[in-house]
Amino acid sequence: MSNPLPNASSSSTPVSDAPECRDASSSPPSVTGVADIAPVTVNPWDVALCVAGTLVSCENALVIALVAHAPAPRAPAFVLIASLALADLLAGLGLVLNFAVAYAVAEPGVASLLSAGLLISAFSASVLNVLAITVDRYLSLYGALTYHTERAATFTYVVVAMAWLTSALLGALPALGWNCLEDEATCSVLRPVNKSNAAALAVSFLLVFALILQLYLQICKIAFRHAQQIAVQRHFMSASHASSTTKGVSTLSAILGTFALCWVPFAMYSLVADTRYPAVYTYATALPAICSSIINPIIYAFRNPDIQRSLRLACCGCMPYSFTSRPRTPSDV
Repeated sequence: MSNPLPNASSSSTPVSDAPECRDASSSPPSVTGVADIAPVTVNPWDVALCVAGTLVSCENALVIALVAHAPAPRAPAFVLIASLALADLLAGLGLVLNFAVAYAVAEPGVASLLSAGLLISAFSASVLNVLAITVDRYLSLYGALTYHTERAATFTYVVVAMAWLTSALLGALPALGWNCLEDEATCSVLRPVNKSNAAALAVSFLLVFALILQLYLQICKIAFRHAQQIAVQRHFMSASHASSTTKGVSTLSAILGTFALCWVPFAMYSLVADTRYPAVYTYATALPAICSSIINPIIYAFRNPDIQRSLRLACCGCMPYSFTSRPRTPSDV
């Protein structure tokens, strides 16, 4: 595709050369002066990533629109949901941009650094926002008495700002020199990210995942302790309360398991693999990680009652009977 076109004058033939013209007329017609361009081979995996990115962008754009029409869009619960949706939206746009850079840009050096930086920033922000939501859930149980105070809300805003600042710094690393454009031997499986950058990102993710795991274990302990305290006060534990506690723990386990299945294989593969490994392994581990941005709205947004009401309002065009602002609860996130 990058080869220069042949000289157009070489394809012109005098009309007087009849035999040659008649022989040439038996071949398929072509536009005079325009050389045949070799077709571009498109990797089906790249198409799958681009389609996934489009789906991620549309789904999370819907979440942001629903949060904007929620009863209290500036409440910390909705700030966390909107921040996660924005991160996933940028991740989807980054995948589409990466596809365009790979197949539409002749010299993708600088453009590949920009698209890689956007993807790193967006997915880092997505993971860190999941961590922020987990911290919020933990604080809602550990400090239930101070959870609704202005100080707690300010803490949420600060955590979200720090998550985005950290993500922006991580995304800037390839442009600051942590790339392999000048030395292909240092490339990781995520070109143009070099091995050092990929290893640092993978280790950082594993540390964040370990922190999320620890927080969820503490949440389960606190939930069971609260259930036991209620049982002692009432001298027995009702079947409904026991079922609610078990259901809550099961939901948290499913959320954590889904997060691990999506991200841990990709992080581990990025840590140990290099360019000598078949590219199909990179695609096969990256696609589940991208699917996490499709699952996040289902887990964190569409389960929220207020967002469900906003969605019904948008779809049905009618005001639900219970569409009123209500106090924020730990289940909102």
